[in-house]
Amino acid sequence: MNTVVEHNPIWLTKFVNVYENLATDNLDLLLDLYHQDIYFQDPLHELKGLSQLTEYFDGLYENLITCQFNIHSAVCDGTQASLYWTMTFEHPKLAKGVPVEVDGNSLIKGNADKVTYHRDYYDVGAMLYEQLPLLGRVIRHIKTRAAQS
Repeated sequence: MNTVVEHNPIWLTKFVNVYENLATDNLDLLLDLYHQDIYFQDPLHELKGLSQLTEYFDGLYENLITCQFNIHSAVCDGTQASLYWTMTFEHPKLAKGVPVEVDGNSLIKGNADKVTYHRDYYDVGAMLYEQLPLLGRVIRHIKTRAAQS
């Protein structure tokens, strides 16, 4: 068991356990994790309500070969937590199907045993744009040039 879950609220413990075990065949775990009125935001989407969230995850995981979250640490004050993670995924149309790693963090808030707010922060370029054949080369070139300035 991950040490992140020790001495934390139930909603945070559930969150870590669900995300570290989430796969295409167990997305129903999200139904017990999130509150009916969940607010979810990432760099590409803003969703309100459990039905929008589950539809989003169904579509997202439908196209993935694999997706694994490794939650490195969490800072919690009882009602909200910041989690730091690495997501490793394989998508047949990105990076030639080779695993891609993206670091990110999440701000989550909970009440009792449900997550009520979830906002993800990560580099969309590293996750998506840099993995596309032509656009990826252009973005990597721009990053290299910017680092030399």
